[in-house]
Amino acid sequence: MDFDTEIKFQKLLKMLEPNFEMPLDLTALLFLIGINEVGFGHRAYTKQEKMDVLHVAICTLLSPAGYYQFSHRDDNNWPHFERIQSLPSLEEKEQQHVLKESAIEYCIANGYVDTDDLITSA
Repeated sequence: MDFDTEIKFQKLLKMLEPNFEMPLDLTALLFLIGINEVGFGHRAYTKQEKMDVLHVAICTLLSPAGYYQFSHRDDNNWPHFERIQSLPSLEEKEQQHVLKESAIEYCIANGYVDTDDLITSA
């Protein structure tokens, strides 16, 4: 386990939480990233749409690493991705670690937090 990433991730959540009415965790952050990427904003989502939103978030987060590439938006304006390469077989904790690292990078790249805000001291 990479404790530096975990500390940065927890700092990220604490920085974002004041903007929402609930505590955040990885799943909540993935949902928010997906909502941002889908671009439909605040509205009611069906259970299937919520799953699709999470899928969009994961594809978006794994795109910089070369696993997915944005393909197109369908007639309902949902983003679609092509898988470029297979994901390695990872244990659940390793999967979470990869997603946390990617979420941190996404939030920095999109200006939601500054890199300096997440610096950890050794």
